[in-house]
Amino acid sequence: MKRYLFMCITVALLLFTTHSFSQPTDALPKDSSAIIFPDDPIAAMLDSLSRMLYFDKSTLDITPNKYGFPIDSIPNYSDSIYNNRLAKLDAESPFDLIYNDAVRSYIELYAVRKRAMVSRMLGLSKMYFPMIEEILDRKKIPLELKYLAIVESALNPNARSRAGAMGLWQFMYGTGKMMGLKTSSYVDERCDPVKSTEAACDYIQFLYDMFGDYQMVLAAYNGGPGTVSKAIRRSGGKNTYWEIRPYLPRETQGYVPAFIAVNYVMTHWEEHNLYAAVPKITYADVDTVNIKAELSFQQIAKVLSMSVDEIRYLNPCYKRGTVPHSEDNCYALCLPTEKIGSFIANESEIYEYTKKDSLMQTLAVQEIAKIHTVRKGEIISKIAKRYGCTPEDIKAWNRLRSVKLHTGQKLTVYIPVKANSVTASAKTPAVADTTSVSKIKSEIKVSADTTKTSVLSNAKFRYVIVQKGDSLWSIAQEHGVTIDQLKQWNNLEGGKILSGQKLKILITG
Repeated sequence: MKRYLFMCITVALLLFTTHSFSQPTDALPKDSSAIIFPDDPIAAMLDSLSRMLYFDKSTLDITPNKYGFPIDSIPNYSDSIYNNRLAKLDAESPFDLIYNDAVRSYIELYAVRKRAMVSRMLGLSKMYFPMIEEILDRKKIPLELKYLAIVESALNPNARSRAGAMGLWQFMYGTGKMMGLKTSSYVDERCDPVKSTEAACDYIQFLYDMFGDYQMVLAAYNGGPGTVSKAIRRSGGKNTYWEIRPYLPRETQGYVPAFIAVNYVMTHWEEHNLYAAVPKITYADVDTVNIKAELSFQQIAKVLSMSVDEIRYLNPCYKRGTVPHSEDNCYALCLPTEKIGSFIANESEIYEYTKKDSLMQTLAVQEIAKIHTVRKGEIISKIAKRYGCTPEDIKAWNRLRSVKLHTGQKLTVYIPVKANSVTASAKTPAVADTTSVSKIKSEIKVSADTTKTSVLSNAKFRYVIVQKGDSLWSIAQEHGVTIDQLKQWNNLEGGKILSGQKLKILITG
């Protein structure tokens, strides 16, 4: 009898244990391709939001959740609930919003693992989604594709991928150029929210005309149309995303599941007890004004009593904290609506203030020419790092065709210094092995009227940036120097100069 009772108890315990640790009846089978690896680019884009200075002092909108969750609660749902919610979204979408193990992995990424970053993303959506939806609607593209910007960049307009893709829509340089986005030393239109969205819509339409299926468009947007075409061939001619998915690169395999997960989380964020980081400015609070002269963020901030971070947040396409100006391109400055009137009322003062500040900065930053003797084992990148310049600078200053150097070779390098420290710098050599002033004079010949004050060890220079339409003659006339002097100071053999090129002009007197 005791033995029989013992056996019954043992069987009951085994059944209880098996039931307790088994998966729910609606759990999905494990899919190895659903694993999100540490180097996943989608997770990396979410993490990039942590570096946005604009969020440093942001707060959460902690309006009581309609579901009554405690603020620190992280709700979790069964697969059947996820499946039912996505089925309802799928019924009203041109996308195939199915639920599977891969999709669940990305739902957990957004709703559980990266909650703090998703709060920031929810805040940014109030800034960018109204603009994106307006353009998508105008171009007759499904509104769900606004979520593509989240998958691509987590709505970070300054996001940069490991491969060099930039902006909300992560355009590579070549693709951006193909779609009409300009990139220069001062402007990167891939980071312009409006222009890049226009270009993204045109590119999406181009891909749709090629594949005729939006799921395939998503894969092609991430991996490239060539990658998708190759996967189609390798799959034996299959023509749906889920059929060709095993033949796609790992990153692209996770792309469509991430897109589906974003559709879900951005619709059901309240059910997951997520709160938006309160944005300081939303789309309805900003406007633009066309500028008539070059402006720096620093001066705009001073005159309009704004922070530079705020101006940079509103104008992410300007790379150097400056809004450039040219006759051929009209550049716009995005400002809070409340600041537009103040800008217009004080426009002439702002331009004049900026002009004076630029002049003071130009006069304050000068250069000292030094001669560096190459030591055994030194390479050009190491020398450039020592003097705070680039290898390309050293090549240009010394007319080098390659980066190869030999021991004992003499290199001229230019070191920027503050005006009030030039005298002290001239007395203290920057390197142990320099040539004498007389030898430098014999090597660097200049015109007779500037020989005594020219490019020597204590020479002082200011810079001008070549604008479109400028010539050596026009720059020489403007600055009261000769063409020969410009050519000699900048090691120019011919008379050709390029827009954006930096030229040195000797400061005399």
